[in-house]
Amino acid sequence: MGKKKIDVMITAFRDGFQSVYGARVLTQDFLPALEAAVRTGIDHFEVGGGARFQSLYFYCNEDAFEMMDACRKVAGEEVNLQTLARGVNVVGLDSQSSDIIKLHTQLFKKHGITTIRNFDALNDVDNLNYSGRCINEAGLKHEVCITLMGLPPELNGAHTPEFYAQTLKKILDTEIPFDSVCLKDASGTATPDTVYHTAKLAKKMLPEGFPLRFHTHETAGTSILCYKAALEGGVNSIDLSMAPVSGGTGQPDIVAAWHAFRGTEYELGVDIDRVLEAEEVFKDCMKDYFLPSEATRVEPMIPFSPMPGGALTANTQMMRDNNILDRFPEIIAAMGEVVKRGGFATSVTPVSQFYFQQAFNNVIFGPWKRIAEGYGKMVLGYFGRTPVDPDPEIVKLAQEQLELEPTSKSPRQINDEDPEKGRAAAERMLKEGGIGVTDENVFIAATCKEKGIKFLKGEAVANIRKKKPAAEKQAYSVQVGETAYTVLIDGETALVNGRPYKFSVKATECTEAVSGEVAEPASSISVSIEAPMPGTVNRILVKAGDQIQKGDTLLVLESMKMETDIKSSAPGRVAEIQVAEGDLVATGQILVHLE
Repeated sequence: MGKKKIDVMITAFRDGFQSVYGARVLTQDFLPALEAAVRTGIDHFEVGGGARFQSLYFYCNEDAFEMMDACRKVAGEEVNLQTLARGVNVVGLDSQSSDIIKLHTQLFKKHGITTIRNFDALNDVDNLNYSGRCINEAGLKHEVCITLMGLPPELNGAHTPEFYAQTLKKILDTEIPFDSVCLKDASGTATPDTVYHTAKLAKKMLPEGFPLRFHTHETAGTSILCYKAALEGGVNSIDLSMAPVSGGTGQPDIVAAWHAFRGTEYELGVDIDRVLEAEEVFKDCMKDYFLPSEATRVEPMIPFSPMPGGALTANTQMMRDNNILDRFPEIIAAMGEVVKRGGFATSVTPVSQFYFQQAFNNVIFGPWKRIAEGYGKMVLGYFGRTPVDPDPEIVKLAQEQLELEPTSKSPRQINDEDPEKGRAAAERMLKEGGIGVTDENVFIAATCKEKGIKFLKGEAVANIRKKKPAAEKQAYSVQVGETAYTVLIDGETALVNGRPYKFSVKATECTEAVSGEVAEPASSISVSIEAPMPGTVNRILVKAGDQIQKGDTLLVLESMKMETDIKSSAPGRVAEIQVAEGDLVATGQILVHLE
């Protein structure tokens, strides 16, 4: 009896980039690796969508549509190029209106995409319905997803084989057109037993030989075991990656899987020598990129606090940028309660970010003192129906803090009724910015908002984490008392005995004293507005001399993909703004002086 051929999709050029580099990879840097991978004979690659859409505008100062065009040119016409979509959120963290959801599929078809994998973190089939029909109508292949997750120990509710089978039944009953089904475990926390029984139930509900794919991550250390369980349950397609973006927070390496299945009834059917050659090309392409240590290792705590690989490294990198990486263990430990009380939505974008943001707030500000906007909107129903009802106490807190009422309306209906959403709103943004109105620009404005507009106006700045040449670093030895310190200056970071600290140098006027008289004390009272958390100054809404009232928003701080309004604690006049847009600030740093 012949061996069973396993269909493989290589995720290195989308999920791999997200899981290891926070999606911040320049197109010109990876195209030689994609070309080498195509030469192996593999004909199915994930190359965009998900975080690899917004990240190009936010961090790479590149156009995602040009990136897709370049991938198609390198891959040739016959290769299946696949992207990732988040149901009604398409490729943004916010849900979209009907016209933008439809435009998404038309543009991705135009720019060379073959297949769109379509998932919803809440497993709310209503969120998959319209988006899936648009994918089909655009002439693309639709891979519909059921999102899996292992709940932290002692928690029960949804996330069982029976729940996942019921979700597939709803998809079939709704008659959403699809070409394949994916069981997607973004956190790598579903147990092999759950994977096996879910695959078995799904196979019974689908036609004989229908494409059934399984996706997981190595984060918890069980990916190959789960792939074996999925194959035994009836899956015929799996996702694998390539070094240097495989293992750890990414998918298992194709070479590791090839080895694991040697001597079994399964085979990948790849030319392993060519694969090894392609991996060497890929490693060379990525040699200048900073590789965070947490991206390459198994994290035993992930089953207790399910955090997808793609979100884990993105969040640790942001914490590293903000010099608070030492708080990561506290935040990841706080996620268990956040999942428990939030309704058991699957920890995959955007919900994984909502979970992390709320855990971040619970650690930094105190338990449930500040409800993260995304998390709050989720428990209030603004992203659809969660698998189980959220904790009523958390719903009440979200309602009070966000000043929003719970809703049972579908996100698409809410957005269709919102004048600030949709094509018309995006076109207004473009016209106000003096930018031409094209379908691509409309979609960029709708999904990337102010940062998309900044890119289109030519004002975006690339923020790629690459290794700096040694010549740019300067080390000093400092003796303080009996303690010796080694200080390594690296750009705007000082490594003091190996621990990073952000710093900035600001020129200030200095007036020389001309007499010995003591100056009279100022008659006005000065108020300093400080940063409540580390982050980046996103927008400054006032200028020196402005009269403001208590509670007025002075600026917007962005931290961990959350925007926080910094409000005035008192009325007064803006005497001095001590930061600029784009500045990285620390907790307690003075932002604005009032008098």
